[in-house]
Amino acid sequence: MLASVLTALAFPAFAQDGSGPIPDNAVARSYGGGWVCELGYRVEGARCRALDIPENAYPTGRSYGAGWECIRGYEDVSGTSCSPIPVPANAFLRFSGYDWQCERGYREERDACVPIVLPDHAYLSDERSGTGWTCDRGYAPFAGACIPIAVPANGYLTNASYGAAWACERGFVRVEDRCDAIVLPENAYLDPASYGPGWRCERGYTPQSGACVEIVLPQNAYLDQSGNRWSCNRGFRRSEGRCILGR
Repeated sequence: MLASVLTALAFPAFAQDGSGPIPDNAVARSYGGGWVCELGYRVEGARCRALDIPENAYPTGRSYGAGWECIRGYEDVSGTSCSPIPVPANAFLRFSGYDWQCERGYREERDACVPIVLPDHAYLSDERSGTGWTCDRGYAPFAGACIPIAVPANGYLTNASYGAAWACERGFVRVEDRCDAIVLPENAYLDPASYGPGWRCERGYTPQSGACVEIVLPQNAYLDQSGNRWSCNRGFRRSEGRCILGR
């Protein structure tokens, strides 16, 4: 015990946090006291140890991890070396430099980029997933081909990427695969909604059996916001078609 104490007193203690005399391959901190190791070195006791940086790598300057990373276009192999990222023909490195992407007109298939075969009436899309192509307007994909969309009389193409490919013109309603003319009852007007009979009753009328029947307001009642129903005034409640006092 005494020998160890005497040894400690005989030699100065160097902290491992960059304090004490500045060793080789170190510089004084730009602020505060102490020193830091130069890029490519790491603190080890009271000195700066050189990092074993492989070819095609650069020092990060971080005190944790390996202390180096591979340059763009190379990947880490078991934390010991940097190997070139294999980029197949008709591909290029992504912006990050850690992966690759097929050129326009090609799609990824395993570790290769294969040409996209366009069917008739199709064009290349920018989506990297799926087929890589989209059908021209008026055509729909089916079994790897683009087939014409059958639009009935009084209908038009919706240009929607999903859902209904066509819709009926104003004044017509879809019935199976055709567009039938909307028959307006009295006191009704065309409704642009894609559901329902294609018409709505005017304010003060309510739909009933395909017609618009006039609403007869009971006492202490008013038409609601839709104009096709009625509600009771405050302090009254609905009962058997009337508005009576009470909650």
